[in-house]
Amino acid sequence: MKLFGGLLLLILFTSCYSVERNCTDYKTGTFEFTYVIDGIEETGRFTRTENYNIDYYEGKADSSSIRWINDCEFILKKLNPQTNSEKDAIHMKILSTTEDTYTFEYKLAVKRPNKPLRVEKGVAKKVD
Repeated sequence: MKLFGGLLLLILFTSCYSVERNCTDYKTGTFEFTYVIDGIEETGRFTRTENYNIDYYEGKADSSSIRWINDCEFILKKLNPQTNSEKDAIHMKILSTTEDTYTFEYKLAVKRPNKPLRVEKGVAKKVD
């Protein structure tokens, strides 16, 4: 009986919690996020329109096309890839939103044979 009561409480508490996902608020705008390269934390900035994503890195702009799958998921494809790895499309998914941030995950859009699929997460803040 204790197991049933504990299970009932668990279901009750988890069913009341829903993740906020107002993804349309983040389809366009200018955003910032932090990332770590070689142990150094950097801040990245990008601007997103309905059709393009423009990343700014070390004074250079890098553009990608956007194909929206639904309100919370899209595919990024570099417009001018410089390497073979940059030719790979990236699948982005907005997991949750707040008033001015969203949590996302990203991975390669196509799984490579004999390579594990790496899913990375991050948080972006809307600044404009």
